Amino acid sequence: MTQFKTLPGAFIIILTLVMTLSGFAAPATQATQEKPQKKEIQEGAHYTVSKATSEIKVDGVLDEKTWEDAVVIKLPYEWLPGDNIPAPVDTDCMVTFDTKYLYIGFRCYDPEPAKIRAHLMDRDAIDTFIQDDHVSFMFDTFNAERRGFQFRVNPLGVQADAILAEAEGYEDFSWDLIWKSKGKITDWGYSLEIAIPFNQLRFPKSSEAQTWGFEAERSYPRSVRHRMTSHKRRRDVSCILCQFNKLTGFVGMSTGLNIEIDPTLTASRTDARDPFPAGSLQTGDEEVDPGITVRWGITPNLILNATAYPDFSQVEADVAQLEVNTRFALFYPEKRPFFLEGADFFLTPIQAVFTRTVADPAGGFKFTGKAGRNVFGIFGAYDRINNLTFPSNQGSWQDTEEEKVMSGVFRFRRDVGRGSQLGVLYTGRMTDGYYNHVGGFDGYIRLSRTKDFRFQYLHSETDYADATALANGQRTGDFGGDAIHAEFMHMGRDWLYSAGYRDRNPSFRADYGFVPRVDIRSASGLIGRFIWGKRGSWFTRLLFVVGGDVTYDHDGTLTDQSVQLQAQYQGPLQSTVTFVYEQVKQRYLNVLFDLEQITWVYEVKPAGGMHFSLVTQFGDSVDYANARRADALVLSPFAEIGLGRHINLNLMHSYQRLNLGVDKIFEANLSQVRLIFNFNVRMFVRAIVQYLDVTRDPALYLFPVSEREQSIFSQFLFSYKLNPQTVLFLGYSDNYFGYEGIDITQSDRTFFVKLGYAWTK
Repeated sequence: MTQFKTLPGAFIIILTLVMTLSGFAAPATQATQEKPQKKEIQEGAHYTVSKATSEIKVDGVLDEKTWEDAVVIKLPYEWLPGDNIPAPVDTDCMVTFDTKYLYIGFRCYDPEPAKIRAHLMDRDAIDTFIQDDHVSFMFDTFNAERRGFQFRVNPLGVQADAILAEAEGYEDFSWDLIWKSKGKITDWGYSLEIAIPFNQLRFPKSSEAQTWGFEAERSYPRSVRHRMTSHKRRRDVSCILCQFNKLTGFVGMSTGLNIEIDPTLTASRTDARDPFPAGSLQTGDEEVDPGITVRWGITPNLILNATAYPDFSQVEADVAQLEVNTRFALFYPEKRPFFLEGADFFLTPIQAVFTRTVADPAGGFKFTGKAGRNVFGIFGAYDRINNLTFPSNQGSWQDTEEEKVMSGVFRFRRDVGRGSQLGVLYTGRMTDGYYNHVGGFDGYIRLSRTKDFRFQYLHSETDYADATALANGQRTGDFGGDAIHAEFMHMGRDWLYSAGYRDRNPSFRADYGFVPRVDIRSASGLIGRFIWGKRGSWFTRLLFVVGGDVTYDHDGTLTDQSVQLQAQYQGPLQSTVTFVYEQVKQRYLNVLFDLEQITWVYEVKPAGGMHFSLVTQFGDSVDYANARRADALVLSPFAEIGLGRHINLNLMHSYQRLNLGVDKIFEANLSQVRLIFNFNVRMFVRAIVQYLDVTRDPALYLFPVSEREQSIFSQFLFSYKLNPQTVLFLGYSDNYFGYEGIDITQSDRTFFVKLGYAWTK
């Protein structure tokens, strides 16, 4: 392994690319669509699409002649909660195209149009969006039954879009395209008109007519959420894309130059109290950061992204999480556009790629593509700081080094057989005196229409700077480690069962990823039974599950064990009730604790714009600060209320209490309020306030602690989005802190403005 330890990451990427690129070098006539192998299941219907016979104005009216001539695809099946029973309402979907745009129209008939649920909101606000009436459609442009481009629109034209990577089990609504949609509510229901530029999609480069997989779906939420599709969706088939309809006739599409240039300008000023808390707020310096990102579609299926001094700022505050009595690093999802392009290409069972580790980059590039059965992705970044996570069996912690880091990722995947794939992955981070290289292989094997198997093996080589290693209790010098993941899954109409194995060597590190726990050998399994209700019954679905897992460290010591019983009810008013009983063994600081825990979850969506839930957990827990058994109570109520079509109020609270007998060790309250006023589909104002209050009994701790900690974070934002990249944001945020003997006091405030523009050609 000597060569692997010292070989620069960029050279590894180039060498691997040269060795595998032969699969992409075939003539264009060979880079055609993959033809799925012989079917195990009945195919969806086949339709032929034709070019538009008149110009289309995207206004939601559907009065152009071309809609009369377009192919009509009906949605006759309800697949949830019914099992391919007749749909309760009629829906027509029309598809056509010209050289530049793919057009989709919907006529959604409703016997009671006054009950249509439709609200204004920001695009991709999917948790709120799915409460509304809406349609969705998905294209499998490579007809490979592995990856789909998903689009959703509500009756007011609000958009949501996502990537569905089926083998990875990945549906990502942070993926964004620039497209047009309009909706109109009528006296017979509502209509929708959509136009998607071909230069925003990926599809094979071919002069021949192409066949794409296609699904149209309508969500009709009333007492239950009726979901209707254009094809039968069988419960005894776990794959989704393999059941799609097929659309034939796409030919002569033009992507133009297929160039998108997104310049941005971000300006901010932060005022801070110095000294805290007695000092006054000192006016900070204005910071102006220009940046630019370029997206070039070399071909419709090979995309190059590059950025210089990029704008990686995010204006959406992370959802607050309680960090009291936790052992492992918390996960916050990626939201930055540059990293989200082609993000599904880099997904593997072990999360070896987590791009939020790239915190303050000066620049980066990304090259992703698919040709035939071959898929690849490369990206690199030059980061101005080095974020590190130090994992172990008992916990993890993080550190930031003020040093510049070169980093890169290479991914190659080969589609094999019917729905299976094999791949290799490399990640690397390097700076003076430090490196972390990770490489390995993985696969997804579809064994049958209900069974699949995932596996991955990774090896890492790491060398921390001596000062970093000593400060964080890590090894000095070079060390290597291995990680293994294997999982078998059966998902049928009536039965669910799975078995898995995970192994993380104590010296395995994935500094480009999110692997907060190592030194484990873990086996798990579960079996579940579905019972389906009929239309109008007191339940829509019942689920009963028995599962368990066991974890040892690499010295053979039992560290975790659990047995779990779960029951779930789904019924009218879109209600869900889940009950979980769990017996747990958990080792902490060489003490094995026997614990019993009960979790109860209730969720209901009784009307349009209304969503309520409550999570309750109580029973035994471990007081990690003092290494002893304790009694825990966790309550997490949530409410979302739509006040008319323009106002959305979101209330979230987390309560956590830990007791030693009758004495309270600590009590933590975390509240978040989000209030949004939507002027239209493009413009809104939003206020977010987060409040944290933690009280402790110092007499119950083995070391000095503060009796009380408080903090308040607030953010106010004006947003105008012509599309996901052409934006104007004006905002203000501040922080307040309070401690024992110090009243809650403002520590800082920030003013910011962001301008972004998307130029496409």
